[in-house]
Amino acid sequence: MTDEGEAAVPGKKRKNPPNTSNSSHGPSNAKRVRMNRMKDARIILAQTSDKALDQNGELDVSAFVKAREFEIKAMEASMGQSKNALSSRAFQQVPNDMRRRTASHNVKKVPKRLRSRAAKEMKEDNTPTGTSRRRKPTAHMRLRLETAKKLQKLHKRQIKRRAEAKGKSLGGENEPGKEGVAAPPIPRLKKNALSRPEQPPTKFRKRQKHKCWLPTHIYHTKRAHMTEPKYPLWHFAIAISPTEKTYRKTYRASSLRGCVAWDISYMSTIRLEGVEASLLGLLHAIGIEEGALSGKRMAKWRRGTRSWQGWVRERDGRQKWIANINVIWCIQEKEREKGSAATEDPIPTQSKKPRRRCFLRVHPSAFLQLWTELMKVARIQRPPVMIEDLRFEIGSIEVTGPGSTEALVAALQPFANTGGHSTKDTCAEVWPSLGSISNPSCLPASAVLAFEISDPRLRYPPRKIQQISSESENNELLQTLAAWSPDTSELPPSIFDRTARHAASRSLPSQKAINRRKGDAMPGEFPSLTPTDPHIPILLMASCSTTTGPQGSWTLLLPWKCVLPVWYYLMHYPLSTGGNPRFGGLGDLRQIAFEQGAPWFPGDFPGTQAGWEWETVERAKRKADWDKRPKGKRVAWESLELGRGKRGELGVGWACDWEYLFNPTPVKVAMNASQATTTDSTTKDNEPSRPAENAPDTPNPSIALPASLHHTPLPYSSAILADPTALPRDSQALTTVRITLLSRGSPTTCARIYCLPTHSPSLRAQWLGLADSMLHPAKTVPRRPNPNLDRKKILASLPRNESHHLRTQQTALSLLQASPSASRPIVADVGEILQPGHPHYPCVPDQHDLIGYVTTGNFDLGQGKASAIGCVAVAKVVRRDHQPHPPSIDGRAENVAVKVSASEEETDEATRKRMEELERKLGKKVVGRLCIVRDAGQSVGRLARWELV
Repeated sequence: MTDEGEAAVPGKKRKNPPNTSNSSHGPSNAKRVRMNRMKDARIILAQTSDKALDQNGELDVSAFVKAREFEIKAMEASMGQSKNALSSRAFQQVPNDMRRRTASHNVKKVPKRLRSRAAKEMKEDNTPTGTSRRRKPTAHMRLRLETAKKLQKLHKRQIKRRAEAKGKSLGGENEPGKEGVAAPPIPRLKKNALSRPEQPPTKFRKRQKHKCWLPTHIYHTKRAHMTEPKYPLWHFAIAISPTEKTYRKTYRASSLRGCVAWDISYMSTIRLEGVEASLLGLLHAIGIEEGALSGKRMAKWRRGTRSWQGWVRERDGRQKWIANINVIWCIQEKEREKGSAATEDPIPTQSKKPRRRCFLRVHPSAFLQLWTELMKVARIQRPPVMIEDLRFEIGSIEVTGPGSTEALVAALQPFANTGGHSTKDTCAEVWPSLGSISNPSCLPASAVLAFEISDPRLRYPPRKIQQISSESENNELLQTLAAWSPDTSELPPSIFDRTARHAASRSLPSQKAINRRKGDAMPGEFPSLTPTDPHIPILLMASCSTTTGPQGSWTLLLPWKCVLPVWYYLMHYPLSTGGNPRFGGLGDLRQIAFEQGAPWFPGDFPGTQAGWEWETVERAKRKADWDKRPKGKRVAWESLELGRGKRGELGVGWACDWEYLFNPTPVKVAMNASQATTTDSTTKDNEPSRPAENAPDTPNPSIALPASLHHTPLPYSSAILADPTALPRDSQALTTVRITLLSRGSPTTCARIYCLPTHSPSLRAQWLGLADSMLHPAKTVPRRPNPNLDRKKILASLPRNESHHLRTQQTALSLLQASPSASRPIVADVGEILQPGHPHYPCVPDQHDLIGYVTTGNFDLGQGKASAIGCVAVAKVVRRDHQPHPPSIDGRAENVAVKVSASEEETDEATRKRMEELERKLGKKVVGRLCIVRDAGQSVGRLARWELV
């Protein structure tokens, strides 16, 4: 039976809660409802046996059988009800990636196999299933609808009047509904000036007042966590991470099966045009080596069939490095084509030097700094170089994973060459044959493909492309990759042409026109191409990972307004391995770089201006998180025990304190609750302090990189390690390293990086012994003593006539006497690996052995163990000066430090010999690459190995 409180009353939207007199005690209301439902479901109705007997007391067989039949049916019904009593509803059985917020109100939002169940549940709960389309509008809504219709008619009338007033009637075929409407003019070319984004529609204009939306913004806002509206990132609204849990899924899609795509239209593009000599001089002035600008080694890059990636720096002053950029040259047109196009010009043009063009791709955080340097250098070139800002004209998509090439080949179909050109586009011919490649690294290094494609919406929904199924096709693909005919391409990419980009953007038909053409086509066929369809210029760059990550990636450049049609086709393409391509956010992009062992710009480059600004903002966020915690649940930095009498964290605990690394002075920060409250009294609601919002094209003067701090790229840091005399004595150069732990543990951001102890031979010997046991484990690991076996042996040796409590006392005494003594040797035994928490585990080195900080740390799914990306001071790694530092620099535990240093002078000669023996065994190169990583707020250090990246 069902309680009256749970009965569904017609006209009510939901069931009434159960009637209970005691609401303050006992289980909660929701839990009580579930308990009553389960109790009712488990009740089995039964009949007494008296009804099976007649008046004379004899058994009535028919009545008895009916009673037992009723009980069996009641038991079966109870089993079914109890099984489904606590089960979830139909819309909750849908996978996470298929759930929608309106699933519980619309039966059609759930899969077909669950629709009947969902309809039944909604009927029981009296859930309103009406839609707004069929709902009768209210008086207020009817008034709004009538007003909207009047405004639409007025708008169409105004458009018609303007067209008639101008006397324009466009010739040729126009899209239905747009007759007589003039095409918008091409914006005027802005030379050597910053560009502004196109004015958004009125509906979204207020939302883009201080930021710019990416072409796929609407798509991402429904499926991802975005940046805060008041605090955009680099003046863009960028997706941070998908709303569902995707850490492992992203790793699998990017390395094992599938692919991941990112809308990276926030990347800045700069176009340079001028005489080749002037362009080469400009590139050399910003730090590109002379070997790349001349000679045969980079001839293909200068021709335009390869891309180049490297670091650029400032021209004047300290010449600090700015960022890592991509440079793509445009293929130079043949002279015969120019002559044929200018045969009517009576003035000879052979004396004019040919002008060339190239693209510079840079991260938006370093765009203004690079733009300033380019403007300074371009003015002094003779003849001068023209600079054009294409940030809001060229969008980009990055795709990585085994299925990246397949998805791109299906989405990017070369446009049929109907113009009658005699020269064949080799890139367009080769591209369709690359669909079976599972790794872009198979292509020639830094290969570039440029051609024109048709509108992907004409081929929607996507269909799978044919994969290689025979040995002959595989051999043909290998021959194509070996010959690589795009190196001989003579057609300049049309994406460098401003007219072609704007023509493709303006000629994009509306979705309504696309649907009309698809409806007119034959069933199962796509609409045929017409001469008026847009020719979308694209440029593809294949990049391979230079680190341990074997998987390469594709970068697609195309006009800004053409990004969205290609994006939708990519997201819905059915991969041959199953599923669809996944989309990623900024966090996923950083995760993939970490999994491949590569640093991510700007977070892992604090020696640059962009990296310093990123660290400053992140430091304020971590400080705010620390302040929000109660005093008993946050790290007390000043009372942290580091061993050997050292107390207190080195520098600011919530930051990568680079100031303290080069100038270890006493740090006075708000460490307790009262100071933190006083410090943050001016901050409303304890919000993290953020840099002030400036204009989109003006630098922020409040966050400035220290004058002496700078970054050193990989080639230069490797040269300094090989020849330490090349580094100035007072240099504060930072270089990026990849750290691999030799034991358990997972380093986090702001972890401290130490070198092996240099002022304590005994402590150094302990760490070297631990490294020897990890790098050269013994074949037979010493057996761990078993207390149970020892106890049995001791009990067997005791006399049996003793009482139980005496035997227990003697057993405990024997076990204590058999335990290892406290006078254990400092250096670990051969083959034994000490773990953190062991009483003889070595403590962390002193502060003068601090060499850097971890900028990104986590568990590496590819390697199956923890790793990290960090930055170290080049001068501290080189160790040019081995003079001992003062015993106490920051003024903490002076007496203890002096005592420790005095004891180190009396170190046993055996310990020194042991240390020297271990160093010879491990090798000078291995010992020089060992480091110790300690998380901020913890006292345990873990042995690791670092290498330059």
